[in-house]
Amino acid sequence: MEREAMEFDVVIVGAGPAGLSAACRIMQIAQEQERETTVCVVEKGSEVGAHVLSGAVFEPKALNELFPDWKDRGAPLNTAVTGDTFFFYTGANSAVKLPNFAIPKPTHNKGNYIVSMANVCRWLAEQAEGLGVEIYPGFAAAEVLYDEDGAVKGIATGEMGVGADGEQKDSYVPSMELHAKYTLFAEGCRGHLGKQLLSQFNLDEGKDPQHYAIGIKEIWQIDPAKHEEGKVIHGLGWPLAESNSSGGAFMYHAENNEVYLGLITDLNYANPHLSPFEEFQRWKTHSETKKYLEGATRIAYGARALAKGGYNSLPKMHFPGGLLIGCDAGTLNSVKIKGNHTAMKSGMLAAESVMAALCTENPASDLSDYAAAVEASWLGEELYTTRNFSGFMHKFGYILGAGMVWIDQNIFGGKLPFTLHDAKPDYACLKKASESTKIDYPKPDNTLTFDRLSSVFLSNTNHEEDQPCHLTLIDPDVPISQNLPLYDEPAQRYCPAGVYEVVEDSAGKRFQINAQNCVHCKTCDIKDPSQNITWVTPEGFGGPNYPNM
Repeated sequence: MEREAMEFDVVIVGAGPAGLSAACRIMQIAQEQERETTVCVVEKGSEVGAHVLSGAVFEPKALNELFPDWKDRGAPLNTAVTGDTFFFYTGANSAVKLPNFAIPKPTHNKGNYIVSMANVCRWLAEQAEGLGVEIYPGFAAAEVLYDEDGAVKGIATGEMGVGADGEQKDSYVPSMELHAKYTLFAEGCRGHLGKQLLSQFNLDEGKDPQHYAIGIKEIWQIDPAKHEEGKVIHGLGWPLAESNSSGGAFMYHAENNEVYLGLITDLNYANPHLSPFEEFQRWKTHSETKKYLEGATRIAYGARALAKGGYNSLPKMHFPGGLLIGCDAGTLNSVKIKGNHTAMKSGMLAAESVMAALCTENPASDLSDYAAAVEASWLGEELYTTRNFSGFMHKFGYILGAGMVWIDQNIFGGKLPFTLHDAKPDYACLKKASESTKIDYPKPDNTLTFDRLSSVFLSNTNHEEDQPCHLTLIDPDVPISQNLPLYDEPAQRYCPAGVYEVVEDSAGKRFQINAQNCVHCKTCDIKDPSQNITWVTPEGFGGPNYPNM
């Protein structure tokens, strides 16, 4: 069956900060030039913001450029940061509060805001639609389309109403092709199509492998007497330090007596028995965390992988017919622990490259000027000066590594005369289970700590149950035949949603995938030691529905 096709000047995949900023900037330029331009944004979530999860302390640098009058437009930046606190957790009930001078300069948050990025994206979508952008939530980009010369010519949305058996149901809706002069991929970290494009055009050739972490976040409503609006807390050390793993914790006092708290676990950890979810639950029991949460109510939960390899892992971001932007490329600034302003800037620069091309008589297919624009911008400068972060932390551990980051940033301004590379991918860092210490995690108390299934319930995750599984195995035998004996099948623990289980019945052990629970974090696609799991997009509207993450 021939698919219906729609034509646009620009198609953007993903309504996150990068995609929406690109859409807004394209239309701003189009209006300035009085040029009729059509822009379509597709978003797999049920609404804009449904799949957006971020800490988030937000640096308004890019927003100031995109909408200088954002305050008058009602942007949801309501909580200015009032102060930074940084802990080194030395044990379950002990911590050292670090003085401000001991913190890398880029980590300071004066002038920033505590925000819900889901709500910021909803606001950005309103601005985009006001400028004439068409936004289609619930439409998952499932396939990259190529022309006869091999250039990207757009995307196809996923079919709806296909059963798990592959047969069309009564509710069947065919896929649709969206053709464009340029297609911008802004899917976020470990984008399904972005991953394919990296391979198709060898975009990561000569680059360090991308490095990742998983961020697990909760929102709590706390006692007003304990709430300090604008307070930002970060911390290193316990509990991750016990397994010699790295990462960090955060707690942000937002508006309405809410705190955003979470743990970021670097996915280069070695012990296959480690569970990032359980490590987060443990961190909440620390005396410096628990004191805020006693008598409080947990109101939201979510998880998302983040790309933190930075400059050394940044792929070539342009190819015939399109661009990779935001976390689909990996533009996060790891030292700042921020990727929203950089994602926005990458989208804005992409928009300027696209519009410059569209205004020429014979637009180039491959927008190579985009690379030069990134390098020449403050985005390129930020990423370059933080290029050694992953190398320091991965090669020297969290104590010595953090010290070297401080020297690099505070004394040399990120301009040390060398670049430290880290060529070992995160999935290859796992040791065998037999060589690793088993971790005995305590049972949840259902007051401060919880299990994964009750947590997933708070993420409002839902998928149409009768559909092909979107968590695909290259070889279905590998989990039981290889991963289980070698690594005690770590998917049982690294997944923050309880998707993967090893179950035993009369036929023996088998690998069970509870795809209904998936919060689209992509950790399985990253950390599986056999690289046997490929995350593909499910039906549109599926996944979490975050209200204000």
